[in-house]
Amino acid sequence: MTQSVSIADLMAQSGVAFGTSGARGLVNAMTDRVCFAYTAAFLQHLTAIGQFAPGNAVAIAGDLRPSSPRIMAACAAAVRHMGGEVDHCGFVPSPAVAAYGFERGTPSLMVTGSHIPDDRNGIKFNRTDGEVLKPDEMAIRAQSVDLPDLFDGDGMLKDVASAELLVDAATPYVARYVDAFGDRALTGLKLGVYEHSAVGRDILVTLVEALGGEAVRLGRSDRFIPVDTEAVRPEDRQLALQWAAEFGLDAILSTDGDSDRPLLADENGLWMRGDVLSILSARALGIAAIATPVSCNSAVELSGLFSAVERTRIGSPFVIEAMNALVADGQASVCGYEANGGFLLATPVVLDGRTLAALPTRDAVLPILSVLVDARRRGVTLSALQAQLPERYTFSERLENYPTAQSQALVAHLEQGSEAEVRARLTGMFGRLAGEADGIDRTDGLRIHFAGGDIIHLRPSGNAPELRCYTESDSAERAAALNGEALALVRDYRGLA
Repeated sequence: MTQSVSIADLMAQSGVAFGTSGARGLVNAMTDRVCFAYTAAFLQHLTAIGQFAPGNAVAIAGDLRPSSPRIMAACAAAVRHMGGEVDHCGFVPSPAVAAYGFERGTPSLMVTGSHIPDDRNGIKFNRTDGEVLKPDEMAIRAQSVDLPDLFDGDGMLKDVASAELLVDAATPYVARYVDAFGDRALTGLKLGVYEHSAVGRDILVTLVEALGGEAVRLGRSDRFIPVDTEAVRPEDRQLALQWAAEFGLDAILSTDGDSDRPLLADENGLWMRGDVLSILSARALGIAAIATPVSCNSAVELSGLFSAVERTRIGSPFVIEAMNALVADGQASVCGYEANGGFLLATPVVLDGRTLAALPTRDAVLPILSVLVDARRRGVTLSALQAQLPERYTFSERLENYPTAQSQALVAHLEQGSEAEVRARLTGMFGRLAGEADGIDRTDGLRIHFAGGDIIHLRPSGNAPELRCYTESDSAERAAALNGEALALVRDYRGLA
């Protein structure tokens, strides 16, 4: 017996949100029934647009959270129920399973909660030709699915099928970069690899060694660690400083949990901002045009390195849409990146006569390797390479356990009234920190430009109960201090009372 379930109703009942980043929610809310239904709805949508039919393969991978194997099994059950075959890729980075699917023209999905704590998880869906975008999201949310009688009273599968034989998505992902950069690209570099619980930790080590570098394994963990590349934890900052000094490293490499966002520290153990790393990567790759969110460092425009820079809302779907528009406009080479460092390559690029194929999904490996190779080619350290950019510094942090509704109410309150009233309110709130508010950008959240050049940007998180704060100034110390002071003012703000 089957039961028809509306995805919109299931979202409301379960509390597991579905958006362009996929499904995200608490592990205990992401029952097998919920994950099965979302996967079935995804495949129903792909059927409607001609990207899936019975007999087709769907690639599945996951990160190293304790809940990932169970959720992967639920997704695989949905694929089989829809008549598909499962290409079980095991535990590999999000860009590796996406690249595997893109190359074969098959859908793929990644079970991951990215950087959020492991009491939560998620499912990221990819079409045959790229990430799920806004129109896909709306179509999937509008689906109703017929659920078979496979679940117990708690919404868990009564019988779990044996896992399929593993399909190797890791080897072609490694070969992609060895073929592009060459087996001597990192020769002479001693590179630390901060492994923690990142699913791509072994691939990073393999790549360093395959490209001729010396890899030093650091900080491997059997417990999941929620590393956020936009808001690096104080303990990770301290570890990098210690490791750089202890081992005499040229750099330290790492990623977030599903290894689609990079972390790269210079020879001093200072983690580079993801948007700065991406600017340097785009330069190294000879990119002409860039799509990037409004929150990213303005050095991309000030550098004068690129023929076009398109600013977007925060999130890879918006970046991808802008990249596609730049390609359609005839730009020779196009990339996109986010503040978290996730780098998307929209067009092929040629590196010393070798062609690197496009990969229009967030990738951690390309920005790390391209910048390391460029620094070695120029004969400079990473800190010296970074110093070649205009001196604009960004910093981001968050108020955790800050309900989304409260964040939204705060931003709505701050931007009430005429433009003059809003500027006066913001000057009154932040004036002692940054002076007079003289510009407001509402592309995504509330981004406030101040007369002295500082920027404070407040944005409710779309996938966690957090309020994000992005700041920009003319020194790293100033950007960090401004961020902390701005968050303290927001936390204690009583203007809503």
